[in-house]
Order: sequence, then structure tokens, then C-alpha cells
Amino acid sequence: MAEHGDPLFQRHVAVTGVWGLLALHLADDSILPFNYLPYANQLQAYTNILSNMLDRRISLRPLKMSLQEFTSAAKQANYESKKLRSRDNGDSLVDMKRRALNDRLMLAEKGFLDADGLQGRQWFKHLVFGPPSDQESKLDFFPGIADAITVSTRMNEKEGVAAIQHEIWRIARAIQRAASALRGECT
Repeated sequence: MAEHGDPLFQRHVAVTGVWGLLALHLADDSILPFNYLPYANQLQAYTNILSNMLDRRISLRPLKMSLQEFTSAAKQANYESKKLRSRDNGDSLVDMKRRALNDRLMLAEKGFLDADGLQGRQWFKHLVFGPPSDQESKLDFFPGIADAITVSTRMNEKEGVAAIQHEIWRIARAIQRAASALRGECT
């Protein structure tokens, strides 16, 4: 590092400052500074890219429906967050609502995890972000779908479509779990 990476350690100081500021916000803010609307917008962009790549026989309807649910839940969580930030501290009911919102915000990301992991690579649990098994894949999101597309080239047409559709359903269910967590429907 001293010779090539960061000789004056300026990047180290900058990164430390960012992490320190993040730690202060996570420790001191009454409501966690999580905003799932950009996440929903990014998932929508990924779905649009996927729509342009896939055969018309493959339905993205489950994914689109779960994204609508997630976007709605994210908007509601943001509204609730703004409303609770403006309320007075010290009211025990407001404190309980803040705690419940914080719990839901933390649980939402866990919704994107799948206990079975990616097929053939069970140690990767996140269904939205992760490396595809084929390094030449054009997808750097939805690794399960990227893997299914790669595997489908070695299958007959019907099995390949079914494999891709199966992964779309898995991701749709994961997004629904995250939306349910944001709405407080699961613990």
C-alpha cells in the first residue's frame, strides 16, 4: 500500500471517514436511514433489461407484480419514516412505532435471501446480487437467472424456458418477502 496502492493513505482516511459517519448515523438516528425506493427503481431497471434480453415465451409477469408490491411498500415505509421523524421524542407510542419501523427496514433486505441459495452454489444466498457462474454473462444482477440462461443453452427448448421461468419465480417470491417485511406482515 505504501508504495503502490495509496502511498499517502488519503483513500484510507476518506473511507474511514465515510464508514465512521455511517456508523454514527446507524447508532444515533432514531430511524435507520434506509430508503428502499432507489432499490425498487433499480430492480425495475434490471427487469427492463431482462425483458429486452429474454424470449417472449418467458413471462416476467410474476417479477413485475412483485416489484409493484415492493415499490408500494417502499413508498409507504418512506412516508411512515418522514412522519415519525417529525414527531416528538419521548412519547412511548411514537418510540414503539419507530422501533417497529426500524425492525421492518432491517428485515426487508433479508427477504432477498434464499435458504437454498443459487443452484450449484448454495453459499450465495442473495437472489438479486451475486456473481453469475459464467463470467461471460451479460447480467451482473439476478445471478440465478443468469445461470439459468447459461444452462438453458445445453437443454432442449422447453426445459430451458422452464429453468429460466423457475428462477424468475424464485426472485419474484424473494421480492414479495422483502415487500411483506417492509409492510410488517412477517417477523
